[in-house]
Amino acid sequence: MPDFHIDHAEKIEWMIETKGFAVEPVAADPSTDPPSPAYTYTIGVPAAVGYPEIAVFGLTPVASTGLLELVVDACRGGTEIPVGIELVGLLDNDLRCLFAPIDLEQWGGHFATATAWYRGEPFDLVQMLYPDRNGFMPYEAGFDQRMRYAQPVIGAVGG
Repeated sequence: MPDFHIDHAEKIEWMIETKGFAVEPVAADPSTDPPSPAYTYTIGVPAAVGYPEIAVFGLTPVASTGLLELVVDACRGGTEIPVGIELVGLLDNDLRCLFAPIDLEQWGGHFATATAWYRGEPFDLVQMLYPDRNGFMPYEAGFDQRMRYAQPVIGAVGG
């Protein structure tokens, strides 16, 4: 087999050309305190559908990509997804979700590939928050505490 290598920036560009946006998975880092969870985020969504970039924490890259594609497809279909307001109907089984704006001044280091793609220009990014198995959101008192490291809340929630 030939040795095939594509530069990371070219890979991002290829994904954007192919499906309108790219997904960037980031592996968990258990060496930090607290451990840094795995997460996946988009690059190119604002240009594709007029919605902010989206980050999802605590899921495998495949599961995250499926959720991110669901959101982008909904936007392409004309669905208006609010930022900062819980909604029901996007996820199966009437599960709630919330898209919380992320302060890139504070959290930008987590999204280095997007920052490089935008060449340092500002961009909007939201965290897609989803409930635990009991239906509690990560910012609610009943949320499964074993999951708090997997899905940290870095987006702004509430007033």
